[in-house]
Amino acid sequence: MSDLQKAWAKNRLSALPPESFDEMEEDETDRVPELPEHFDDDSSSASSASSTGTVIPSPSQNLFARPQGAPRGRSLQQIPWTTYFERELFLHDPSSPTNPTIHAYLNSPVGKGPLFVMHHGAGSSGLSFAVVGDEIRKRLPSAGILSLDARGHGSTTTAPSSEPLGLSLETLAADLLSTILMTQKEMKWSELPPIILVGHSLGGAVVTELAKTGKLGNALLGYAVLDVVEGSAIDALQSMHTYLSTRPPGFPTLEAGIDWHIRTRTIRNSLSARTSVPALLTLSDGVGDPRPWKWRTDLGATQPFWENWFVGLSRKFLGARGGKLLLLAGTDRLDTELTIGQMQGKYSLQIFPEAGHFIHEDLPEKTAISLVDFHKRNDRSALVLPPKVSDLLKQGKKV
Repeated sequence: MSDLQKAWAKNRLSALPPESFDEMEEDETDRVPELPEHFDDDSSSASSASSTGTVIPSPSQNLFARPQGAPRGRSLQQIPWTTYFERELFLHDPSSPTNPTIHAYLNSPVGKGPLFVMHHGAGSSGLSFAVVGDEIRKRLPSAGILSLDARGHGSTTTAPSSEPLGLSLETLAADLLSTILMTQKEMKWSELPPIILVGHSLGGAVVTELAKTGKLGNALLGYAVLDVVEGSAIDALQSMHTYLSTRPPGFPTLEAGIDWHIRTRTIRNSLSARTSVPALLTLSDGVGDPRPWKWRTDLGATQPFWENWFVGLSRKFLGARGGKLLLLAGTDRLDTELTIGQMQGKYSLQIFPEAGHFIHEDLPEKTAISLVDFHKRNDRSALVLPPKVSDLLKQGKKV
């Protein structure tokens, strides 16, 4: 700085009034300002900022606390059916003493909402559709869900008999129809709601059989079949005994059974496994048994019915009245008849290659989206029909 500049600055400063020194003010100036309170923000902009900046935890945050709600991750805790359904039903037709007491789970439809009627596969139970049913109602709140345990499965019981359990396709389809009609009576519905039938594996054959009979009349909007086609199903039966021989005969705890299904990727979604697997097992009375949790359904004993379940399935699927949806885990499962039908536009087809055989349990959200879209495409209440010619003539209008 030159002498001239120094002299100018000195004259300017001497003209200013003297400033008193405040110790408290000086202390406040030197103090680091308090950090703003942190608010969780999972938006993309907040995530980007936190990934590049320095995150300073506030005293009010417990960074290492577990999230609230249902335990996730590797938790093997059972999830009760009341998490997903409003009620359970025990339905019995007294017209015959041999009729089973059918156990079913229900969420009633709201207003004129549709009723999705679910039928599980062999060895499974009605809780197989618990999570996907919940996802359906998130997207279509007026929808109802009715999911039953087939005879010989879950909590459905039959009268003691010396004869082997009857699991023919015709019997199972009759049970499904009876379940729907008894639910209507139990819930005092004046008429059946619009119905979408949904079946997985064996359940797909059952809903197709019921659709083919036409006994639901105009109440049936359509039916969806999950990961079963005639050709691949019959081929798979040849290796069924091998699969059953490699399956554990029992488990030491219920959690061990859930863990086995997740570890072997039989069910690839832990929430689904924790919900559905407990209904597949029952605690035996054997004293000292290291594996007291046994399979509730003896799949080996169902062998006499295997071919009856699937022979002619493709023809019936294509021929029955109503909308048709086929969800598969791979295109290799399509047989010739279904391939031709798909090319002719006779049904809707969706492939989920990332899923296993239990598509609806592995990918409940995607399955729910497909089923809700399927209902919307077949919803007759959304149709606006043109006026009748006779009505126009009565109104004096020219046609």
